Order: sequence, then C-alpha cells, then structure tokens
Amino acid sequence: MQRRSFLKYSSIVGANIAMLGAGIVSAKAASGKYPPEAGDMTYEVTKTVEEWRAILSETQFNVLRKEDTERAFTSPLNDEKRAGTFHCAGCDLPIYASETKYDSGTGWPSFYDNIDDAVRTKEDNSFFSTRTEVHCRRCGGHLGHIFDDGPEPTGLRHCLNGVALKFVPA
Repeated sequence: MQRRSFLKYSSIVGANIAMLGAGIVSAKAASGKYPPEAGDMTYEVTKTVEEWRAILSETQFNVLRKEDTERAFTSPLNDEKRAGTFHCAGCDLPIYASETKYDSGTGWPSFYDNIDDAVRTKEDNSFFSTRTEVHCRRCGGHLGHIFDDGPEPTGLRHCLNGVALKFVPA
C-alpha cells in the first residue's frame, strides 16, 4: 500500500471509529444512564487560579483544574476499603459512597454510581476517541471518566483520579 493510500484509509477508519464512539456516548446519555451533562453550568464554588493553587497540591491542581490524569496505581485511595464517603478534594462536596466502590483492576479508584446530583459530565474528544468526563457539580473540578464496562446495577465505571478525592470515614 502506498503511503498516500494508507493515510487516506487511516483517516477514514479513524473518522468512522470516532463517529461510532460519539453515537455510543450520545445513546447512553439519551438513555439517562449517565449523570447529567454540565452544559453551560455555573458553579457554586469559584476561585481564581491563584486561589486554587493555594489550596491544592500541584498534582491536584493539574487534575482538578487542568483535566490531567494521575498515573495508575499511585493513589492510596485505590485500596481504600473502609465505610465512608469520597468528597471532591476541591470543594469537599460528598460525591461517591464507599458502598459503590469496587476494584476494577485499572489502577484508579472506581465506582459504579455517584451520590445523587453530585456530578456532571461532558464529552472528551482527546486521545483519538470520545469519552465521557465526570466533574464535580459544585466546583467543576475534573474527577476522571465514565465508561460503560462497569458492574450492575448501573453497568458504569466511574474511573477517578484519587488526588481529586478526599476520603471521609464513616
């Protein structure tokens, strides 16, 4: 195959995969399975960049405010098994109950559901695919992503950055 043909073929395949992914995300969102979309939300907790930097570690700032991802298997919360609640590290909103946490084997804390009205979602088109980002409803902090390969009863995997969370024991 000549280089030009290969590039043309690759771009067609990539576009088709992207459209398929977008269709899957849209179908899931339309079904009500995912938390609500962020849309043009305004947030209860807003701070300047300097204020966020003053209260967050550099890693927390990069994840919560710049939508970065921590390295897999680096968060102590990945192994947290006590009863309690996981709060947003940015604004302390309770967002995940320990009862919904499970070991997904991915290296990040994973949950099959969030606390009612705690999170919002938005489409993420990075890394040559369409994914669903999950954000704190109160401060807009980036928590991680939601995938549809989780356990019942939701079938979802909220794959979260541990540095975006704070665990509060029961």
